[in-house]
Amino acid sequence: MLTPEAIDRVVIAALAEDAPWGDATSDAFIPAGATAAAQLVAREPGVFSGGEVFARTMSAANAATVTTLAVQDGDLFVPGEVLATVTGPAAGVLLGERVSLNLVQRMSGIATLTSSYVAAVEGTQARIVDTRKTTPGLRALERHAVRSGGAHNHRFSLSDAVLAKDNHLAVLTASGVSLTDAIRQARTRISHTTHLEVEVDRLDQIEPVLAGGVDTIMLDNFSLDELRQGVALVAGRALIEASGGVNLDTVRAIAETGVDIISVGALTHSARALDLGLDLSVMP
Repeated sequence: MLTPEAIDRVVIAALAEDAPWGDATSDAFIPAGATAAAQLVAREPGVFSGGEVFARTMSAANAATVTTLAVQDGDLFVPGEVLATVTGPAAGVLLGERVSLNLVQRMSGIATLTSSYVAAVEGTQARIVDTRKTTPGLRALERHAVRSGGAHNHRFSLSDAVLAKDNHLAVLTASGVSLTDAIRQARTRISHTTHLEVEVDRLDQIEPVLAGGVDTIMLDNFSLDELRQGVALVAGRALIEASGGVNLDTVRAIAETGVDIISVGALTHSARALDLGLDLSVMP
């Protein structure tokens, strides 16, 4: 998903937002021929993500810049470690500084938080996945950062899979269509390759959903005891996704109920940006 085109769409829009009529400060202070070298330095430990995004931002700011990455996405780093080096026209490096830092700090923050969730469920069968609770316009970058942290992606968009949630079911209930029949009808409208998932919030909904024929059943906001009961009821007839009430304090216990997937909105909506700095020096 993190194609050069996807990166460039974000980078070009961000640079246009940050310097719509150029960089007034550099235009006023920086000599036209000045060159600089800058190091991307970690101020705290974490998991790196966004190397290509950082490099393409600098190139978009000025095509003469050269970025050399010292780490790869998914690598652990420690405070003081140099993560990348940029050389080129000083004005170009300064133009790309804030946008490149904003993006790589955001992505590394997501990767770092994600790695904590992955570590918390180690040894269980549960797979940590993200959600569509992403920053508008940054989904491809944020989803990539989740993978850098060792987790997996849920459907990328509404176009990628069928996932009937509580509001969909409310419409069905109001129209008088049974849940089992609705799922069977949905199967006739979609390709045989399209994944079909249905969310339930009560144990008594599980059998009607399974009778309709689903690939995954989402148990939403179930207690630990209800999750264990749900796993026993499904008995391998579909994948089981747990959702709701997931945090670092609860995720291990949720995983130990035997669910296959745990979706965590916090991976993207609550990750803080890591403290990374760009230390610049003027080249002769």
